[in-house]
Amino acid sequence: MKLPVTVEFSGRLADPERDYGGCIIFDIDLQWKIRNLLTYIRDNLLKERPELFMQGDTVRPGILVLVNDADWELLGELDYELQPNDRIVFISTLHGG
Repeated sequence: MKLPVTVEFSGRLADPERDYGGCIIFDIDLQWKIRNLLTYIRDNLLKERPELFMQGDTVRPGILVLVNDADWELLGELDYELQPNDRIVFISTLHGG
């Protein structure tokens, strides 16, 4: 069974022209854990510089990950199993100068 989830990028991650082909909110059908979602985003959605989003197999330090407005650290981080209609938001807490 595939699960519909919404993925949104905020803060410095929300540069639709550079990274995501003109879109910062995606509705995707998945049947994965968040670790699989990150790989999918890196391989299919990011157009440039995936190293600004991921480090190794997880998000870079300075990126807050929310699942339905809850910090993913409370939900098991990479091992959280996506549920129908989950909303995953990535917020960069780093600021350029």
